[in-house]
Amino acid sequence: MKKWLKRLGIGLAVALIVAQFIPVARSNPAERNLIEAPGEVQAVLQRSCDDCHSNETKWPWYARVVPVSLLIARDVKDGRRKLNFSVWERYDDAGKARKKKEIVREVKKGNMPPWYYVPFHLDAKLSSSERELILKWADQP
Repeated sequence: MKKWLKRLGIGLAVALIVAQFIPVARSNPAERNLIEAPGEVQAVLQRSCDDCHSNETKWPWYARVVPVSLLIARDVKDGRRKLNFSVWERYDDAGKARKKKEIVREVKKGNMPPWYYVPFHLDAKLSSSERELILKWADQP
């Protein structure tokens, strides 16, 4: 039994080392726009949302370590697909209204920023006044 556990441990260690050499997409496309929002709203969105919802992701050192790199890359890809502030001008009026409704829903539920993101990015946590600021902006047509 001990030999089996030792071999399993060595196998996992080798797999993790080899996995470090698998490339993970960490890109920041060049397209960048400022959204139509007051400066204070833009500042909160940049601080709390841009890492996953824009083309201005700050990739921390641990975004290069498997398996964390795979999770972060997936979250950024999904976040940009759902809402990307860097391409806000590409959304038509109906699209912008739909995105704003989604923002309201997610912020009211407390889903944004995600609970697992905040411990590593303490400045991303939204205060109640910042939540209200975003909700007030997003509730406008």
